[in-house]
Amino acid sequence: MTAPALTMAGLWLMGRGWGERPAFALLALAQIGFLVMFAALLSYIAAGAALPLRDASFVALDRLLGLGWPEHFHFAVARPELLRYAVIFYGMIVVPSFGVPLVLGLTGRYVRLQQFVMAAMLTLCVVIPASALVPALGTYFEFGLPADTEVFRANGYVDQLRDLPMLRDGTLRALDLSKIGGIVTFPSFHAATGILAIWGFWCIWWLRPAALIVNGGMIAATPLVGGHYFVDVLAGGVVAAFAILASKRLSARASGGSRASWQVAQPVQARDLALIP
Repeated sequence: MTAPALTMAGLWLMGRGWGERPAFALLALAQIGFLVMFAALLSYIAAGAALPLRDASFVALDRLLGLGWPEHFHFAVARPELLRYAVIFYGMIVVPSFGVPLVLGLTGRYVRLQQFVMAAMLTLCVVIPASALVPALGTYFEFGLPADTEVFRANGYVDQLRDLPMLRDGTLRALDLSKIGGIVTFPSFHAATGILAIWGFWCIWWLRPAALIVNGGMIAATPLVGGHYFVDVLAGGVVAAFAILASKRLSARASGGSRASWQVAQPVQARDLALIP
């Protein structure tokens, strides 16, 4: 109900000279809202495919990269003062979902805003099928380590570990929409979202430090709080990079390849194009 309301408000504002910027922001928020809602549901449906688990393969890939997840876990748990920051940073995934559309829309970066929404959509179109084709239960289950203790709770993982086995064996078929958060192990959507957000904010120079700190912290917290293998995080970053490249190419193709026509018809968008690295 919120997304249609945002859409109607955005379309109403679009017809008024002073309302163009908030209109773009509201329309993008509506698109992101629909996208996240359906993607979360689809991730549960995809998990129900119950294909063979690939945890052992992910552990082997981590070792091949010289990265040990149990060592990472014990290092973090031995420093409780760091754990609360890890949980906070992991929860910063709401910043890209709402912060990027608002900031880009209100500052008139319309091209970057449209590309960000397209890149997010393309990322989910890759992440959800991949999570079904190469499923995994995650690190805490694989290594037999506690995800919920007196000093730390892996919020991003506990609910997934509760639901994923029941989805795989068919005992969970009725979903509580208030408790759905998405079930994805490989590639990590948190890591992909962090890369997308950094790129989304990068055209505004004074936001670059904050974007790097917030989203870099979210990516760093993903293995611990989300129960992800390191290769999940790397794969999420690669998916996001390709989604960004694809969205930029689609945007250029949609413009007809004529930069001059954009400069006449869309001066704000043309100026924004110059800010895209």
